[in-house]
Amino acid sequence: MRLLVVEDDPDLNRQITAALEEAGYAVDRAFDGEEGHFLGDTEPYDAIVLDIGLPKMDGISVLEQWRRDGKTTPVLILTARDRWSDKVQGFDAGADDYVPKPFHMEEILARLRALLRRASGHASSELLCGPVRLDTRAGRVTIDGRAVKLTSHEYRLLAYLMHHQGRVVSRTELVEHLYDQDFDRDSNTIEVFVGRLRKKLGADVIQTVRGLGYVLAPPEAA
Repeated sequence: MRLLVVEDDPDLNRQITAALEEAGYAVDRAFDGEEGHFLGDTEPYDAIVLDIGLPKMDGISVLEQWRRDGKTTPVLILTARDRWSDKVQGFDAGADDYVPKPFHMEEILARLRALLRRASGHASSELLCGPVRLDTRAGRVTIDGRAVKLTSHEYRLLAYLMHHQGRVVSRTELVEHLYDQDFDRDSNTIEVFVGRLRKKLGADVIQTVRGLGYVLAPPEAA
């Protein structure tokens, strides 16, 4: 899953980014509203963390423009303001959730997990596919109750397919959502990660749809 953090405070931006990367996300960063708007407008993020008080273009204007342009990416707003009118303004602009500063990083992580679940139609923090269970809170994967050790990229790929279970996902889409902007992207590595996951989870968990991509489905639906 790929996220964007738009926050002008360098230290806070770094802290949020580090926490998200440690939680298994690919993360891009922006430090002002214009850069944030451009990235959110041109890159396919799964969710965005957006500060309201940004230079060059404030967060509310950025969000309003995204929504006018038809962008439906879930957005979590951060702001030092705590007046109820500011919260209403954020929600009316199209925000999906709202966290006032200062905050605990665990709250940011929990709210983003909830936004990502809702965006893909899941209610529980645990995603299931046959014997495979992915706990989004702990970043833990088990199969028939047995813990499976995955690399960060294997986990990202599985998490994306689990969130979009039953839908064919192309290699291009996986590349766009698994790697941050600065990563040297190569769609051929997706096949390598899929191969590794099949060895660890079972050959039939991830199905190849020739010419289209991959689909994750329970054995009875595969």
